[in-house]
Amino acid sequence: MKTLLLAISVLTLGFSTAEAGKVSGYYRSSGTYVVPHYRSNRDSTVTDNYTYRGNTNPYTGSTGTNRYTHDRTSPYFDGTPYGNGRIGHATNGW
Repeated sequence: MKTLLLAISVLTLGFSTAEAGKVSGYYRSSGTYVVPHYRSNRDSTVTDNYTYRGNTNPYTGSTGTNRYTHDRTSPYFDGTPYGNGRIGHATNGW
């Protein structure tokens, strides 16, 4: 039983951290180049992102300054949409 619980714990931990870490640079379909960067795990809020105001990126040591004014999950939300007309982190395809 202990072995089964340990295996489940390891698998769960592996899945929850699979998306965090370094992202290589790439070109968007619009032709815009996105520079390499580090990201946190995906979830339904922006307040734990490394770039969110007051958070610190553990990989670079930089402190976030973004308030995410276009995202409903942010306390700074101002009700205006992104350039694509959609509002909120969970609805923009991330």
